[in-house]
Amino acid sequence: MAEEAIVNDGSVQDQWGQICSQLKNEVGDTAFESWLKPLSLGSFTDGVMNICVPTRFMRNWVITHYSDRIHKIWEKKNPAIKNINFIVQAARDEAPSLYNPTSRSLLKRITSTPIPQNIYQSGVNSVVANCNSGLMSDSLSVPLNPQYTFDNFVVGKTNEFAYAAARKVAESRNISFNPLFLYSGVGLGKTHLMHAIAWHIKQQDPSRNIVYLSAEKFMYKFVRALRYKDTAAFKEQFRSVDVLMVDDVQFMGGKDSTQEEFFYTFNSLIEEGRQIIISADKSPADLEGIESRLKSRLGCGLVADIHPTDFDLRVGILNNKAKQLGVELPYKVAEFLAQKISSNIRELEGALRRVIAHAQLLSDKEITLDMTQDVLKDMLRSFDKRTTIDEIQKKVAERFNISVKEMQSSRRARTVARPRQIAMYLAKQLTSRSLPEIGRKFDRDHTTVMHAVRKVEELIIEDSSLAECIDSLRRSLEA
Repeated sequence: MAEEAIVNDGSVQDQWGQICSQLKNEVGDTAFESWLKPLSLGSFTDGVMNICVPTRFMRNWVITHYSDRIHKIWEKKNPAIKNINFIVQAARDEAPSLYNPTSRSLLKRITSTPIPQNIYQSGVNSVVANCNSGLMSDSLSVPLNPQYTFDNFVVGKTNEFAYAAARKVAESRNISFNPLFLYSGVGLGKTHLMHAIAWHIKQQDPSRNIVYLSAEKFMYKFVRALRYKDTAAFKEQFRSVDVLMVDDVQFMGGKDSTQEEFFYTFNSLIEEGRQIIISADKSPADLEGIESRLKSRLGCGLVADIHPTDFDLRVGILNNKAKQLGVELPYKVAEFLAQKISSNIRELEGALRRVIAHAQLLSDKEITLDMTQDVLKDMLRSFDKRTTIDEIQKKVAERFNISVKEMQSSRRARTVARPRQIAMYLAKQLTSRSLPEIGRKFDRDHTTVMHAVRKVEELIIEDSSLAECIDSLRRSLEA
């Protein structure tokens, strides 16, 4: 066809190459790489040259900032081209493309690679391994854990609502609630559910563009875009996805610029009908250092809490993990571990792996309760000795002859304030709780805890009798 002859004519391609070189000199390397290099030639008819643009967002940007200049340059080089039209579509296979960005080629390969039906079986499928080690690691998304699927998630009373919500989002193209906000303490399964949603969506519809990453990586990408003055490309990347999943959003606390960018990205995706899934360690209303308007957006969909595990759920998790590892676990051993390790699923599974490894490395010894106790004695000793903030408050209140309720009150009298500071100091020294977590136990914020810790550290140096008192309290709590 005449139209195709013109498009494939070497002179037209040469002209386009010359125009790109001129534009690169005019706008600079960064802007050219982000906005002009991805363009490719399309069809030509009736004096109109079609130029292909990968996304609608990029098309709007190019039209606003570069279309007039492109038209003027090309009109001088080829009077036959009367107009230029920018269309959203991938580069034509038959037309030589001047640009094939790594990120887009990777994304295309990820979304076009079907995930086998047996993805949920034990072992790492080769397709999954390829996605994680080669493709996804170079894209926006972080690698997904092939073991974190819905089939491997043990459901109990404490997590059944969050599981049902996650399953609904993964199975439905019509968005029922947006965003889905999952929150829980450490090691209770929110990251498992996030990965499971991503795997399920990819299995059902490989064409959907899913981005799963941590809040920390989102911040890193944004700061890098600011440093290299490439924020437009950053916006285009994140606002053209079908499903955006951000883990541990609490780490955006205090990062005002990142929050602002995330806020606008959030709004853009919601307006386009794209799904957003967020996880954090607290509910939206309790997130510290997060702007009110962003808290409001995060809580406008469905908020699902994952509560601490109960005994039956922990036993179920142990049996499920043992089954995955091909090991028969005696009930007495599962019962013992579920009683001793109650706060964190990761620690629970880690203890089980340690027992299994010990049994297998020592000539396939049988897993028994005695062997489990012996192998984990150091670990269990540390669990037995763990001090809670409640215990610290009670012990300090007894020593200074006040009530725990007074310690948590707003009273600022020295007879109450000093014991409160000592209890905060001991909580920081003897527990693994964060400053905000300690503060909540005293109905205070984290800055008050920081001040209390510094104050007590100063007093210990100045007042030997107080130092002895605190040391005595410490020994009593650790005994």
